Amino acid sequence: MPLAAFPKCFLDAMCVEKTMTVEDWIGRVAAELDVDGLEFYWGFTPRDAAEIARVRGLIEARGLVMPMMCYSPDFTQPDAAARAREVESEKRVIEVTAQLGGRLCRVLSGQRRPEVSIEDGVKMAADCITELLPHAEKCGVTLILENHYKDGYWDFPEFAQKRDVFLQLLAAIPRSPWFGVNYDPSNAIVAGDDPLQLLDDVLDRVVSMHASDRYFEGGTIEDLQKLGGHQGYASILKHGIIGRGLNDYDAIFSRLARAGFTGWISIEDGNDPAVGMEHLRLSAEFLRAKMKQHGLP
Repeated sequence: MPLAAFPKCFLDAMCVEKTMTVEDWIGRVAAELDVDGLEFYWGFTPRDAAEIARVRGLIEARGLVMPMMCYSPDFTQPDAAARAREVESEKRVIEVTAQLGGRLCRVLSGQRRPEVSIEDGVKMAADCITELLPHAEKCGVTLILENHYKDGYWDFPEFAQKRDVFLQLLAAIPRSPWFGVNYDPSNAIVAGDDPLQLLDDVLDRVVSMHASDRYFEGGTIEDLQKLGGHQGYASILKHGIIGRGLNDYDAIFSRLARAGFTGWISIEDGNDPAVGMEHLRLSAEFLRAKMKQHGLP
């Protein structure tokens, strides 16, 4: 099974502060981590065709690939014109994903705005994602819906964060070889749901996975849920080294193995850039061992 790394701890350095380049990230992964690929985030992804080709060449020259794009469309905006712009933006992201050699591109529902009902939000998000499927097929890219907590630059949490809403949205989108689930066990914990129950619910539609581990520092899930509209992640919620947090990876991987899962697993680990690469290394070692233990290819 292929393993990728996501630069969670370096997002501000790459997207906001501009102190770390994509080339830096590629070089460090190739030199320091036992992985097969690098998951990209749209905020640091090149837009120019020549630069896209150059970056793809850098990745492939290191014996790696860019398998999946992390993007955060906001399809629960009440204004129809705003949603249409989000659809067009996602189409562009799908195209760049393919140009970089990727075959997976994330979609989300959108932000959980207080004025948007569950019924309306599910319909808005489902309509937008369904509209994207022909373009995804044209580009050879599978859209992956993540049970997400919150984009780091959003004000409100994910509309479909909770299991019941996520399953409603998933049921409203037609089955297609160009659409599936990106399963994140930690996000289920943050939502107050059982990550194994959610995995059982969506197992036949899982095509990729974010491997992560979370823990709370100075607070609880109940405290987190009280933090409604604020930009970024809550300070009490921490990413940790995988295998040392709240998730049961033996239970997760045994289920994936029984289901014949062969998709990408991407490491989403760490908030502190000072220890980020070391934590990614330890997480990769843990995951490789667990994948082998459970007979995952």
